[in-house]
Amino acid sequence: MTKSELVDAIAAEAGLSKADSERALKACTGAIEGALKKGDSISLIGFGTFSVVQRAARTGRNPREPGKVLQIPASKAVKFKAGSKLKQAVN
Repeated sequence: MTKSELVDAIAAEAGLSKADSERALKACTGAIEGALKKGDSISLIGFGTFSVVQRAARTGRNPREPGKVLQIPASKAVKFKAGSKLKQAVN
């Protein structure tokens, strides 16, 4: 599903115009992004939880240059854990 298809689905389900649906989607994703930037987690009961995890620095190998070792720096990543209702809906 693309973003425009998601906007169409929101508009149909909620009875909103496509423009209102797109603004609502932007507001939702913006709020999630803002909370994750601050290091908070977002828990939507039944749907899932978004959180930020810290990845440690590690060594890796460059597949284009056999034997060459690379240092991969530490970074942050977004993690999503599906909630029980979402898992049941998928299964």
